[in-house]
Amino acid sequence: LFSDNVMAAAVVVNSTVLNAKEPEKHVFHLVTDNLNYASMKMWFLANPPGNATIQIQNLEDFKWLNSSYCPVLQQLESSSLKDYYFRPNHPTTLASGSSNLKYRNPKYLSMLNHLRFYLPEVYPKLHKVLFLDDDVVVQKDLTALWSINLHGKVNGAVETCGQSFHRFDKYLNFSNPMISRNFDPNACGWAYGMNIFDLRSWKQQDITGIYHKWQKMNKDRVLWKLGTLPPGLITFYNLTYPLQKYWHVLGLGYNPAVNRDDIKNAAVIHYNGNLKPWLELAMIKYKPYWTKYVNYNHRFLQQCNVNQ
Repeated sequence: LFSDNVMAAAVVVNSTVLNAKEPEKHVFHLVTDNLNYASMKMWFLANPPGNATIQIQNLEDFKWLNSSYCPVLQQLESSSLKDYYFRPNHPTTLASGSSNLKYRNPKYLSMLNHLRFYLPEVYPKLHKVLFLDDDVVVQKDLTALWSINLHGKVNGAVETCGQSFHRFDKYLNFSNPMISRNFDPNACGWAYGMNIFDLRSWKQQDITGIYHKWQKMNKDRVLWKLGTLPPGLITFYNLTYPLQKYWHVLGLGYNPAVNRDDIKNAAVIHYNGNLKPWLELAMIKYKPYWTKYVNYNHRFLQQCNVNQ
């Protein structure tokens, strides 16, 4: 779990523990940034996750995470990306078109968001990890995920493609020969947010090296724009094992028509999109699935004027 949001991280942890059959066997590994490290530590010291264990790390302590090793960090520091992202009237600026509004989200410039491509470096002693985004709620015991046979694949994920949408051609620039030569435009997309990663296979197949190769090639954003899903689709191409749909139901942050039975039966529900459940603009009918794991009577929340 990589997060700079204390309340969101607390909900992920609380919901996982409360729905676990054996919470004492759960270990949460949480990475946050320097700004939120103290508050994240204090929150979980004051509100420990029952019989589960939690480790909190500071992104700043990863000395290997620097621009000489990480292409995306070098690119995030570049003047060209800053111009692309912020400069008014720049011919390719994100401010120049409403169709690009979603890319103004600051998560695209956060190294916490890209840390998912460095799991073996972050957790060198672990062989398998369950990755959760901080905008999910866990509704069922997740233990069975550990025994799923990934058949040599690295990433276990729920696929998101329908008849004609959420396929590779939505995320990647197939007019570029590097993309068209190496990938199928009709290949099925999958979701980040609830993934099981085999870190032994990751190391054997040099997943981080594959990511670095493509990220370097995309320094001018000609293969994809921004975000972590497009490079994820590329990096784990033919290395992703499809999980059953009920493990991860998406859309609660943008889609008002998510099937109620699908939500009820889901192991994990995901508020992907802009309508996050901790915001006032959240969709009211989906909010209770998240707020049920928040203690609004807690004195810290009361002092901060956080209300349901």
